[in-house]
Amino acid sequence: MCGITGWVDFGQDLSRERPVLQAMTDALAARGVDGQGLWLNGHAALGHTRTAVIDVAGGAQPLAVEEDGRTAAVIVHNGEIYNFQQLRGELQARGRRFRTRTDTEVALQAYLEWGPSFAERLEGIFAFAIWDVRREELVLVRDRLGVKPLFYTDLPQGVLFGSEPKALLAHPAVRPVVDLEGLRELFTVAKQPGRAVFRDMRELLPGHTLTIGRDGARLRTYWTLTAREHTDDLRNTVGTVRDLLDDIVRRELVADVPLCTALSGGLDSSTVTAVAAGLRWKQDGERIRTFVTTFDGYVENFQKDDVRFSPDEPYAAEVAAHVSSDHVNIRLDPDALMDPGTRLDVVLAQDAPSTLGDMDTSNYLTAREIKTHSTVALVGEVADEIFGGYNWMFKPECVGADVFPWVVNEGLHPSNRGGQGRDLFSVGFLEKLDMAGHYADTYREAVAQVPHQTGESPEEARMRTIGHLTLTRWLPMLLDRGDRLSMAHGLELRVPYADHRLVEYLYNTPWSFKTFDGQEKSILRAVARDLLPASVLERKKSPWPVTQDPAYTRMLHAELAALAADDSAPIQPYLNHEAVRRTLDHPGDAHDWPSRMHLEMALQFNTWLRHYGIELAI
Repeated sequence: MCGITGWVDFGQDLSRERPVLQAMTDALAARGVDGQGLWLNGHAALGHTRTAVIDVAGGAQPLAVEEDGRTAAVIVHNGEIYNFQQLRGELQARGRRFRTRTDTEVALQAYLEWGPSFAERLEGIFAFAIWDVRREELVLVRDRLGVKPLFYTDLPQGVLFGSEPKALLAHPAVRPVVDLEGLRELFTVAKQPGRAVFRDMRELLPGHTLTIGRDGARLRTYWTLTAREHTDDLRNTVGTVRDLLDDIVRRELVADVPLCTALSGGLDSSTVTAVAAGLRWKQDGERIRTFVTTFDGYVENFQKDDVRFSPDEPYAAEVAAHVSSDHVNIRLDPDALMDPGTRLDVVLAQDAPSTLGDMDTSNYLTAREIKTHSTVALVGEVADEIFGGYNWMFKPECVGADVFPWVVNEGLHPSNRGGQGRDLFSVGFLEKLDMAGHYADTYREAVAQVPHQTGESPEEARMRTIGHLTLTRWLPMLLDRGDRLSMAHGLELRVPYADHRLVEYLYNTPWSFKTFDGQEKSILRAVARDLLPASVLERKKSPWPVTQDPAYTRMLHAELAALAADDSAPIQPYLNHEAVRRTLDHPGDAHDWPSRMHLEMALQFNTWLRHYGIELAI
């Protein structure tokens, strides 16, 4: 995986702007630990930081292709194109010649051969920019599900783009201004497609291309979910999903660097691991490497909460033994989770504060440890979204509500009735945010975009709606978080369940099939029946662990007390000081992790305001 950035300005010659482009590229240095490259010519400047995965020796970027002795186009690419070998053969048959073994060159040659429609032929996780020298046009492309990020901001006569906002903020024309719409995007748990936190920034929509030329910009959709009749019976549905998963994992095992799986011991990651282990052994006679994350004393002292019913480590060990993997336990101690420098790095990695606190920190530390062994990790993300695995998909009060079901579920917890992470902010600040009104408006917009099949029953229609909302408004937050926390160490996460063929097939699979055995993710459980131990097949979903060590909660309260006493803290005008006093007077239970979210958000919000020099335009 890599970092990409660039600048197009039709009003000036950018060849003298190397220092600015270098600053933008340096901002993404963590995403590409194996090298950097710059390309400047005329009205275009492209920067790239590389984490090498395919053709380690020959795949440096920016990469240019010549036609008739002249540079025709230049590309900077982040991600993986899984069908690049097939496309390479097709392009060679059409007379295209290659000088590298990379999927990057395949993407560029495909553009030169087929024009802007080439994106439809690419399968994988990718975000890239092509400067067409012949036409003087910039083409930005993002994968179908939006696994790989791509931000941009308009200039009077051009555009800036980058894998992360920090690259754009490194340009002197971009200021860290955040207005109310940006703050709503910061606090929301239902993302608006294309919206960014920083004012004037946008994210390229998943499944879209954006072409910028002298005559303006053209946004084009090359993929979207559609509603189709599902004609397979249940048995054939399970068989089709199994065949798809085998093919997907087979393609995602292709790498010229060490590869592993992140194994939680849950159904999703365990199934990916079992398929990968079987294929790796059959292809290479090698064992797959697996990683699980836990905390010191977590298993011995584990207490159930409202969503976590069992610790991961024993189940992961059982799967690892079952598939004979080379298994590694990543054990984190409280000091690592509480380290101020690490917690700052987590905010900087995401360019924003978060309510998730030690969940983010432990993900960040996990990626750092995995990177010491492997450059690529297959993960189990997106299974809950496509197979139906979230508890709020089974709660009538959530399913039947006229708002995003997970927002309703969030409010069911006593600690979150005021909104996740918002309890310590002032009434005036929250009134300006008006998250209830925001959710109502964005929910109506989202529902209006859902494609349906004629003749659906009311239940099937509702669950299709929830499936679409989950994929377009909930999933993007998880994908962005996963990318940022892993790429902060140059670790590439591959997401087999995000393959668009599988997503399309399951979007149109009836809800009655997805719950045919009376449980969540019935189809995936049937697919994995001969792959996993019975205990794992029947294990109830448990999300990523959070520490239950009381020392962590005490640390948060000590930091909140120091923040409340610091009159120079930039968050001071936005705090509810009475709520802060109540929190400090009644620290609560260390196992009540939702209540910690309010402290985590207030502390990180202050860190963000200070380190980014945020200008709040509210």
